[in-house]
Amino acid sequence: MRILRRVLAAIALLVALGVAALALVLRHDSPCPGVAAPALTAGGMQAIVYRCYGSPQVLKLETLAKPSPAARELLVRVRAASLNPIDWHYMRGTPYLVRTDSGLGAPDNPRFGGDFAGTVEAVGADVTHFHPGDEVFGGKNGALADYVVVREDRSVVLKPANVSFEEAAAVPVAGLTALQALRDKGQLRAGQSVLINGASGGVGTFAVQIAKAWGAQVTAVCGTRAVPLVQSLGADHVIDYSREDFTRGAVRYDLILDTVGSHTLSEYRRVLTPHGTLVLVGANDKGVWIGPLLPSLKALALSPFVSQRLLPFLAEFNPKDLETLRAMLEKGEIKPVIDRRYSLEQVPEAMRYLEEGHAHGKVVIDVPAPAVP
Repeated sequence: MRILRRVLAAIALLVALGVAALALVLRHDSPCPGVAAPALTAGGMQAIVYRCYGSPQVLKLETLAKPSPAARELLVRVRAASLNPIDWHYMRGTPYLVRTDSGLGAPDNPRFGGDFAGTVEAVGADVTHFHPGDEVFGGKNGALADYVVVREDRSVVLKPANVSFEEAAAVPVAGLTALQALRDKGQLRAGQSVLINGASGGVGTFAVQIAKAWGAQVTAVCGTRAVPLVQSLGADHVIDYSREDFTRGAVRYDLILDTVGSHTLSEYRRVLTPHGTLVLVGANDKGVWIGPLLPSLKALALSPFVSQRLLPFLAEFNPKDLETLRAMLEKGEIKPVIDRRYSLEQVPEAMRYLEEGHAHGKVVIDVPAPAVP
């Protein structure tokens, strides 16, 4: 028995040391290199990069080599891009778990941004669905740049003619999140009662419109300043969270889509129908270790023991769902909401604004044609 206790104590010590070592590795920040941005030349392009983790000041405008499309790839001249909360998580490297994907100590790939819209400038061999001059939108890492290369069969589709480049660039991450969360996780059906918590944000503004287009009765929760905006999106009922706590009301909902994490799971469950669904797509917790992942972990642990479905969610890029959004844009069933516009040089300022959490709709970055001598 004494030997067993010693063995168990040794194992516990090794586990503790391993956890401590992992924590040190994950939280380590490599110093930011001093990189001067050389003048733009005919063979280069401007791009936002981040070569270390930290505040928006780590985002730098640099000159990089202009990419060329390989087989089955498109070279897109970016006309507009947009920012998402996931961008500032990667920028800061928090929660630390994201560094297992982005890089330990410093980003493995310094390119930044994900949503883009622009014009196809060139195509590689074997590209069949796109041609130079096509106006497209989609998602690709490094979208905050003059050019981006994307595979034909990945996250890129034709832009509807009735939508501007800025509007199209606002769609990919937020639109896909709203679409997939409602349809796939929430299993939304016409006639259901749906509550969107955080209805004035990027995901929320799309979720209100998509739920209405599919025949749901939509209750939208937002701040006082955003009430007129959310009403204009078609919400049947709008709750100003500064004046009313929907979790204390008598109404029950078939589906709650939560984008802000402003209430506990028990509070959400109180206003769900007995077999209703809660889909968690975001939280404002900026903790450096688990942060916004904590509510999702709690939901996973509790869901098997209750009649309601408590589901965490993360969107997945795919061209089929982008085509669905493209069709809805073309029909006028959804219209992107743009809060503010910034230039490529102003991306750090735009990220500061986004981090404040008060944006109504999307923050868009305009990317003008490069001034090459």
